[in-house]
Amino acid sequence: MTETIKRKGFVKNFLFFLAILGPGIITGSVDNDAGGITTYSAAAATYGYDLLWTLIPAFIVLFVVQEMNARMGIVTGKGLADLIRETAGVKITFLMSVALLLANISNVTTEFAGVAGSMEIFGVARYISVPIIAVAVWFMVVKGNYKITERIFLIFSVALLSYIVSALLGHPNWGEVGSAMIHPKMQYNFGYISMIVGLIGTTIAPWMQFYIQSAVIEKGLKVEDYKYTVLDVLVGCIATVVVAFFIMVACGSTLYLNGHGTVINAASDAAAALKPFAGALASEVFAFGLFVASVFAAVILPVATAFFVCEALGFEAGIDKTWEEAPQFYWLYTGIIIVGAGIILIPGAPLISISLWSQRINGILLPVVLLFMMLIINNKEIMGKYVNKGLGNIIGWTTIITLTVLSLFMLFTSIVPIT
Repeated sequence: MTETIKRKGFVKNFLFFLAILGPGIITGSVDNDAGGITTYSAAAATYGYDLLWTLIPAFIVLFVVQEMNARMGIVTGKGLADLIRETAGVKITFLMSVALLLANISNVTTEFAGVAGSMEIFGVARYISVPIIAVAVWFMVVKGNYKITERIFLIFSVALLSYIVSALLGHPNWGEVGSAMIHPKMQYNFGYISMIVGLIGTTIAPWMQFYIQSAVIEKGLKVEDYKYTVLDVLVGCIATVVVAFFIMVACGSTLYLNGHGTVINAASDAAAALKPFAGALASEVFAFGLFVASVFAAVILPVATAFFVCEALGFEAGIDKTWEEAPQFYWLYTGIIIVGAGIILIPGAPLISISLWSQRINGILLPVVLLFMMLIINNKEIMGKYVNKGLGNIIGWTTIITLTVLSLFMLFTSIVPIT
């Protein structure tokens, strides 16, 4: 009888977890977007396995930060931009929103670059694929609702596991992979440090903190759902780092040979470059993953951007609201898609510069966002008994200091090269 009760309890809890599943996994999966894939590919193609170690601290920080956001959303029922506006004032929130808006427009441009590049591998011109996908993602948000859109996103999340296949087809040396994970090889120059900042910026992107908090609110999660939400966040963080790991292994085992790197100008270049080393299947699977990731993020990033800008300025926002209820939200969402897709259709646009610098800007902006998060989540008037505990504060403040130092070092070495 006791075993039956336990089994029923487990089934009930598991079904409930499935019901609230979404915000954490979706946020983590979208993190592996075209910009992220480009950054991971470029890092491995340039430095081989040498930067794989960054994924370990990135995972720890990602989980801690995302848990904080989910907790703030559940406890306060407010988005991060709302909380920053209430605690720091309108001017600071406005300046942060402008910076994040510009960074995210470049991120969205990268997503449509991913759509264009991946479809060109399958013989579809960008002048066909980009407009079609732009209209499709616009329609999904404007005419859909949160529950349907979330289910589609979860399917997209599973599709990103295709990168495991690409990595295995590259026949990596797992001994070298393991060694690189536990024995970091540091270089003190602009290229290496900026790549670390870019990797951290794409793994723990500023927009993610705004999106997951708003997603928790839109889903209507309460304090009693907290333990299941933490599990959702954990699964999402694991998925993020696993996909990033296999992307880097796929490129490190094929595009970085005998200590010589390969120049990657876009994520699609990595897919094409895999063909001579790992075969057509590896190339096509990589391209398929890039397409799914790009479409996925082309929906989420504009939504997240429109959400935090509207929150910051006090406008209504949300997928479940109508155009009449939230016109600023939908107009901004539409404008971001038009600009992002439009840039890709301009011949000769510097896509790799846009992609890599968008991730570096993410890395530079992240400590600013984290600073406000740490101040808010340690405020007892806002969080009550759900304020941060010791370990969360240690990791949070250490991350802010480390990223600030790395960003300053990156900017310094861009002016005064260190060999």
